[in-house]
Amino acid sequence: QVQVVESGGGLEQAGGSLRLSCVASGSIFSFNIMRWYRQPPGKQRELVAGITTGGATNYADSVKGRFTISRDNAKNTVYLQMNSLKPEDTAVYYCNVVINSWNYWGQGTQVTVSS
Repeated sequence: QVQVVESGGGLEQAGGSLRLSCVASGSIFSFNIMRWYRQPPGKQRELVAGITTGGATNYADSVKGRFTISRDNAKNTVYLQMNSLKPEDTAVYYCNVVINSWNYWGQGTQVTVSS
């Protein structure tokens, strides 16, 4: 069993920054993928960024150059540094951990960006 817990959301003005954290605990194997998704109000959940144990990353086009994903393997923690925030970044952000093709999700953390 794997538990995933996000933190760090909140209210920020456009142009500001926030950092999200996600800790995975339980049966964590050495190789896994950790991702951030988001679900804007009234829209479908979308992939924001992902990172492998080895540090390979990928980003949605809408956040490239503004968001940075990183991880601390020793702590099974993934971070999402969000800079130059825009109102359209407003969403519930979810952490996703993939281990041996099993997906584990956190409860989500709200990010609201005011204009």
